[in-house]
Amino acid sequence: MCHTKYFGEKLIEAVKNGQVSEETINKAALRIVRTLLAFTEADSKEYSKDLIGCKEHINLALEAAEKSMTLLKNDQNVLPFSKEKTKRIAVIGKLGNQENIGDHGSSRVFPEYVVTPLEGIKRIAVNSEVIFNDGQDLLKAKELAKTVDAVIFVVGYNHDDEGEFIENADDTNTSQIIGEGHRFAAGGDRKGSLGLKRDEIKLIKEVGPLNKNSVVVLIGGSMIMIEEWKNDVSAILMAYYPGMEGGTAIAKTLFGDVNPGGKLPFVIPAHESDLPQTDWEATEITYEYYHGYAKLEKEGKSPSLPFGFGLSYTTFSISNARFEVRNNQIIASCEVENTGNREGDEVVQMYIGFSQSKVDRPVKVLRGFERVSLKPGEKKVVSIACPIEKIKWFNPDTNKWELEMMDYEVYIGNSSDSKDLIAGKVSIGSHVNS
Repeated sequence: MCHTKYFGEKLIEAVKNGQVSEETINKAALRIVRTLLAFTEADSKEYSKDLIGCKEHINLALEAAEKSMTLLKNDQNVLPFSKEKTKRIAVIGKLGNQENIGDHGSSRVFPEYVVTPLEGIKRIAVNSEVIFNDGQDLLKAKELAKTVDAVIFVVGYNHDDEGEFIENADDTNTSQIIGEGHRFAAGGDRKGSLGLKRDEIKLIKEVGPLNKNSVVVLIGGSMIMIEEWKNDVSAILMAYYPGMEGGTAIAKTLFGDVNPGGKLPFVIPAHESDLPQTDWEATEITYEYYHGYAKLEKEGKSPSLPFGFGLSYTTFSISNARFEVRNNQIIASCEVENTGNREGDEVVQMYIGFSQSKVDRPVKVLRGFERVSLKPGEKKVVSIACPIEKIKWFNPDTNKWELEMMDYEVYIGNSSDSKDLIAGKVSIGSHVNS
């Protein structure tokens, strides 16, 4: 890493004292050298620094942001907004005008520029009046919401809320390790709640109902609770940390230049108590096996939104599902049709279930997915394969991964919710190579 904390001179002393063998050092060094050689063999070209932030890379950053946009709610098809009819737009919330691309720790990047949500909206809605309000004065935000054609709340987190490093002006322990002017500070773990900050919740609940064309854009790198305020706005868009062109991607999605096709990579529970609990004062903690959507399904608890969920500005149908075992793979296939009037992407997901298992296993787990782009009326066959190796369970008594010879449920659809899945069954017998 960027500094020596545990090893260095201490490790040399440990070898001299016989606490660590030279063979252990050699093996560790060999792993590093092997990795370096593998990368050298894969690509021996030399690249100029001019490539950093080049047009192709910026386009890729925008594409990644666009494809990740996840539409969580869209009552009365309030989105996409019309560029012609939406003449006055309010962007409310301090994150609307911030360059907010995630962690300031080891994963921090330094792009030449960052498009904020406010900038992106102004560039897309060029013929509209776009008014920014940081949301700190609730009365002014209410009055503004009543006078505009659409309200866009931009709320969520930044690196101080969930990063590995936060700027802390009160921290007097300036770091001798990473250099003058930098500090280590504890934080970024959302200790109080997995939801929005209380002032943002109050802002949405009091201002959202005042305008029927209200949408919340969520910024953050992990799950955000929505149950407390989701009924106070017409639409919700999860933007994650969308990167340097994030404001562009958000605006293009809100105004229909991009049809959202992203899916939730986590479940959103109805209650925080449905998730594993944390004792923040403990010096040691043990977590059980189940977490996320597998925990909720095992306990029969309904989420606010299921794992793998995401809406679109068009509609899709999934039909004619088939399930089989072939060449040591479980294969699920189906027909996907765009039944709406816009081109869009659907993410077809394959889950495997274990109800016949003799050991404690999840209800079902994701074992494959494929994103497919379809024009209106277009239909495609999608096949997803799961290697038999991926349905084994680890037996601690034998210290091996083992395959159960039994019937497995197989599901294909567009979220982990049973109503969004077509169910089937395959039988794994002794003829399969285990």
